[in-house]
Amino acid sequence: MALNTLDAKMIAKMFLAGAKNLEAQKEHINELNVFPVPDGDTGTNMTLTIMSAAKDVYSLKNPDMATLCKSISSGSLRGARGNSGVILSQLFRGFNKVVKSHDEIDIAVISAGCDKAVESAYKAVMQPKEGTILTVAKGIAEKANEVFESGETSIEALLVQIIDHAKKVLEETPELLPVLKEAGVVDSGGAGLVAVLEGMYDGFLGKGIEFTMDEATSQAAGEIRLLHQEEPKKPEYKFLYHTTISLELDKAFRMQSEHEVRKYLEAVGDEVAIAVDESIVNVSLNTNDPGMAIQKALKYGELIDVQVLNRKHTQKEAAQGNTAGAAQNAAAKPVPQPKKEVGFIAVSAGDGISEILKNLGVDYLIEGGQTMNPSTEDMLNAIEYVNADHIFIFPNNKNIILAANQARDMTKDKDIIVMPSKTVPQCISAMIAYMPDSSVKENEEGMNEAMNSVQTGQVTYAVRDTSIDGVEIHQDDYMGIGDKGILSNGRDIEKVIIGMLDKMVSPSSELISIYYGADVEESAAESVRAKISETYNGLDVEFQKGGQPVYYYILSVE
Repeated sequence: MALNTLDAKMIAKMFLAGAKNLEAQKEHINELNVFPVPDGDTGTNMTLTIMSAAKDVYSLKNPDMATLCKSISSGSLRGARGNSGVILSQLFRGFNKVVKSHDEIDIAVISAGCDKAVESAYKAVMQPKEGTILTVAKGIAEKANEVFESGETSIEALLVQIIDHAKKVLEETPELLPVLKEAGVVDSGGAGLVAVLEGMYDGFLGKGIEFTMDEATSQAAGEIRLLHQEEPKKPEYKFLYHTTISLELDKAFRMQSEHEVRKYLEAVGDEVAIAVDESIVNVSLNTNDPGMAIQKALKYGELIDVQVLNRKHTQKEAAQGNTAGAAQNAAAKPVPQPKKEVGFIAVSAGDGISEILKNLGVDYLIEGGQTMNPSTEDMLNAIEYVNADHIFIFPNNKNIILAANQARDMTKDKDIIVMPSKTVPQCISAMIAYMPDSSVKENEEGMNEAMNSVQTGQVTYAVRDTSIDGVEIHQDDYMGIGDKGILSNGRDIEKVIIGMLDKMVSPSSELISIYYGADVEESAAESVRAKISETYNGLDVEFQKGGQPVYYYILSVE
């Protein structure tokens, strides 16, 4: 007998099967990235995003539809990494907005949910491109509508037709995006979405990959490491216990009560931070009586999680190197710093680059970059740590900007300014341009201007043969990648660097900065510096150890 509806139990089963199938195919999806760099990460980002939600769904026991939808939406939004992960999280969020009010869903509800999913995903992207995961998602919604309008009622028939159509749309993506056609691949994000659907169908049939939350998966679902932050040597704690509370609001709660709650909490502690995500509220503060804060929270809803950390004890453990428990808690819920007006967060990869950014005044460094895109939750934790009214975030990678934007939109109690930095040199130039005596708006304009004056080139190697922008690239070639694409390639790294710089340097250029990576010996980097100084003898040349992975050199021209 054909099944015409899905309940929460079946949807949870299908979702977990979809997550596992995506995880199983993530390396294949990574290989579909257009640029043949050794850090293709679409499959990884999408897997980490869905696993963040899957972890929550797996822990539910006989959930109703509203609880299930909340777990999928909240888990994927907070765990979202990279553009593909953020878009996937928005697809789940939009779909669940429609589904959550139903005890069971049929084809009519699924069709409406798919429409809302596409609407949410397109809104999340400033300049949507066709030939991407968005196009595949739109094709799925169109097919769902077509099946619904035909009068079909079988869920299995719907799934079969949706998946078949999604595959056809995926195969057509190279015709919509020339760079895919030239590279000979389909869109990697779209391939990831198809993998999720195929896994969900297997789950529906009862033959999906069994989902287990092993240690590796749990850790992959969202780690964050605090870099180069220095605690005071002899901290004095007016309030001893750092307390974090997560609760689900009841229907009687209204946002105008936030002022009342904050006023109450500030009377029993300090460093109060409140973040509201739809019906979930996260509160953190330092207090000498955690029970008073918890009692107040209970008036507004049902507790989800409570953590109480003895700050003095945590400091002592860290000093003694006993960080097994304390470091984990500090990473998940870092203790906020003293209040100030303006703060800075930046994504960084490499000890040398991190040290440079710290010395320029960055308060919080999130480890990541092209090789590992931080999640939205990583951004939210950083925002909680930086106790400032206005916080500038530098993603330093075009694939991290959407996650930063999503964190900004989820933050209610601080003014978050996402600077659209795509490279570390842009961030460095912006931080140098910051003027403490100017307003936030003036600094935003000045830092944007400074970023736009910087050209960046990065040198890595190719992992496969391909063609991009008419440039034939062979496996193991060195590649000089500029802000808008491949600038040079070949087997001689110094020639590749000079070829790249020839296209970056102009008569108005004054400075070339070199940051050499973790895999480069200082003597080799010094040889490159000498070659650049000789070739461009009218320009100043700065030379520093960046320590970044994957990219042998990062160079900037100003």
